[in-house]
Amino acid sequence: MNNTIQTASIQDILRIEFTTRNLVKIAMLSAVAFVLMLLSFPLAAFFPPFLKLDLSDLPALMGGFALGPVAGVLIELIKNILNILIKGTDTGGIGELSNFIVGSFFIVPASIIYMRNKSKKNAVLGLLAGVVFMTVSACFSNYFLILPLYQKFMPLEQIIESSPLSIVKDMRSFILFAIAPFNLLKSSIVSSITLLTYKKLSPVLHK
Repeated sequence: MNNTIQTASIQDILRIEFTTRNLVKIAMLSAVAFVLMLLSFPLAAFFPPFLKLDLSDLPALMGGFALGPVAGVLIELIKNILNILIKGTDTGGIGELSNFIVGSFFIVPASIIYMRNKSKKNAVLGLLAGVVFMTVSACFSNYFLILPLYQKFMPLEQIIESSPLSIVKDMRSFILFAIAPFNLLKSSIVSSITLLTYKKLSPVLHK
């Protein structure tokens, strides 16, 4: 019996064949992600109303696990473009930019680790890495890019006051007690659903 574990190289993981079949899968997963993005809802008791929870990263993560991180990032990009074109944006695309950045930082490490050796252990490790990368990237991107851009539409004081937590008094505490826990919660929920459903959906994604 051959017990050799086949480990894929980074080059193989980052390579994607743009066949008609793969393009159709990416398009379908992007459409599902866009619909899930429309079903977002705020958790007003804990977070500012513009931080809305949705499961739109789930199809991108599924695509990343099945087709590789490049496919996952493309799904993240397409769903946000669809959101701007069809639903419209109240933030000049800043909210969609943030969604794309943190979603990509979630998908890429998770799918790379999983595709190195497709096992349940690697799926768990990949998802844990994705949760950490998404949370950390959300903090840095919001502090240095997203919130400064948001201030063109909403003063910083109003952004801070939008948090229902009295402990939030400046940008740093807003990042620590709003941005970080929100993205930690969101990525953890998506990761849990992925662990419960991916193996069941995997045959369809690889068909």
